[in-house]
Amino acid sequence: MPTFEELLERWDGEQAVIRRDRESGAWIFICMHSTRLGPAAGGTRMKVYDSPADGLEDAMRLSAGMTNKLAIADLGLGGGKTVLAVPKIPEGEERRALLRRYGDAVASLGGSFLTSSDVNTGEEDMDVIAERTEHVFGRTEANGGAGDPGPFTAVGVFHGIRASLAHAFGSGDVSGRTVLVQGAGSVGGALAELLGREGARVLIADVDAARAEAIAAEVGGSTVTPDAAVEAVIGLECDVYAPCALGGTLSVATVPHIRCRIVAGSANNQLAEPEAAELLRAAGILYAPDYVINAGGAIAITFLERQGRSRAEVDAALARIGDTLTEIYDHADAEGTTTAAAADAVAACRLSAGPVSKDDA
Repeated sequence: MPTFEELLERWDGEQAVIRRDRESGAWIFICMHSTRLGPAAGGTRMKVYDSPADGLEDAMRLSAGMTNKLAIADLGLGGGKTVLAVPKIPEGEERRALLRRYGDAVASLGGSFLTSSDVNTGEEDMDVIAERTEHVFGRTEANGGAGDPGPFTAVGVFHGIRASLAHAFGSGDVSGRTVLVQGAGSVGGALAELLGREGARVLIADVDAARAEAIAAEVGGSTVTPDAAVEAVIGLECDVYAPCALGGTLSVATVPHIRCRIVAGSANNQLAEPEAAELLRAAGILYAPDYVINAGGAIAITFLERQGRSRAEVDAALARIGDTLTEIYDHADAEGTTTAAAADAVAACRLSAGPVSKDDA
C-alpha cells in the first residue's frame, strides 16, 4: 500500500487537507482537485477502510470525478471530496461530535470547499455540520436545505436511461424494458420507483434483502439474491444494468460477464480500470459515463440552495442530463472512441475554457 507521500506525489489535484481526529480515531481527508471553475465541491463520505491510505486514495479519485461532473454540469464549481475514514461507523453523540469537528475543518478553508452528503452521510448529518460552517449543502428542508439529494439524482439517471435507450434502440420508452438496479438505497430505490411507474420490469439487487424485497414489492419487480458474486449479478440478462451502490463493478474481469445493452447508473467510479471502457465498447454495450448521468443531486442542491432557483428550473436541468448524454454518445460515434473518452474530452474543454464571467453569461 502506498504511503500518503506517494499518493500525494502522483495526484494531479490542487490541495489535500489531512487531519487525524484523535477523539474518534478517524482520519479526515478533504481533497480539492480543482478550483478552476469555482470553489471545490463534493460530498462527505464516511466509511471504514482497510488502511488510512485507502481512504485518502478514495478521496483523491472521487474528487477528480467531481471536477469532471461539475464541469459538464456547468455549475460554476470545481471538484472536491471528503472521506471520513472511521474505525467504525459512529452513532449518536459520538457521530455528531465528529461531524462538528469536521465542520470546523471545512470552515477553516474559508469557502474554498463546499460539501454535501455521500455514502453513509445524510441530510441530518449536514444539519450538524452546518452548526459549524455555512459551506454545506443538502441540509434538511426544515433547516433551509433541499433535503436528500438522492431522489434528484434518481430523476437524472432516469432521464439518462431514456436517452440511452433512444440511442441504442431508437426509442426512449422504458415500458417493457428490463432494468437491473444494483443498490436500493436513496438513489436506487427512487430510480426503481420511477422505472416501475413507467412500466419497466425492475430487478433489484441489494445487500439488504429486506429493503430489496420491500422496493421490489412496491414497484412490481423481483429481487436478486444478495449474496451473489458481482459477476453473477451483472451477468443477469437485461436491457439496462444500473449500478447504484459503490463503484468499481466494471472491470476487465467483470465486463465479459455482462449481458445487457446499456450500463447506466448512479454509482461513482464505475470503471475499475480505464481499459474496461474499451471492453464495453467492443462488446457493443453503451456506457453512460457515471459523472454525467449521476449529476442530478449536485445540480439540484446547487440550484436550490446556492443559486435560489425554482423547482421547475431544477426539473428542466435534470432533463438536460439526457440531452448531454446524447451529445456525448454522438461524439463518441463520430470519433470512434469510448463514451468515457468522449465525456472526458467535453469536461477537459470546459475546464480549459475556464469560468464564464457574469458579462459573458
